[in-house]
Amino acid sequence: MTERKPPGVPFESWIDHQIRDAQQRGEFDRLPGSGEPLPAELDSTYDELWWIKRKMAREGLAVLPPALALRKEAEDALAAAYAAPSERIVRKIITDVNVKIRDMMFKPPPGPPLGKKPYDVEDVVREWRQRRAAAPGDGPEPAGR
Repeated sequence: MTERKPPGVPFESWIDHQIRDAQQRGEFDRLPGSGEPLPAELDSTYDELWWIKRKMAREGLAVLPPALALRKEAEDALAAAYAAPSERIVRKIITDVNVKIRDMMFKPPPGPPLGKKPYDVEDVVREWRQRRAAAPGDGPEPAGR
C-alpha cells in the first residue's frame, strides 16, 4: 500500500521516491516479460477488438463467411482426396464435400457467393489414378478397396 503524498512535496519527486523505494525492495525484479522486446502490435493503431483477435489467434480460430469457409473446405477436401490411400476413400471425401456445396448452392447464406460447383467424382478419381501411377512404386489400387 502506498502512502499518501505529503503536503508541500511536488508530485514528481514524490513519485520518483516511491519508484526508488520499490526498486530497492526488488519489486521490479523478475517481472514477466523482463528483457523481452515489446509486442509488435504496440506499433499499430488502436483496435477496440484487439483482445478478441488475440484470443482467436491464441486458440487457432478463424472466422470466415460461410461461403469462404466452404470454399476452403472444398479445396482441402480435393487435396485430401488426391492424397487418399484408396479409391473408396477418394469417392467418400468428394461425395461428402459435394453435398455441402450443393446445399450452399441452393440455399446461399449471406455474404459473398460460393463460386464453386460440385466436383465431378469420376474426374477426381481419374486424376487420383494418374497421380498414383506417376508416383514411384505406387500403382493404383483395385476399385472398391
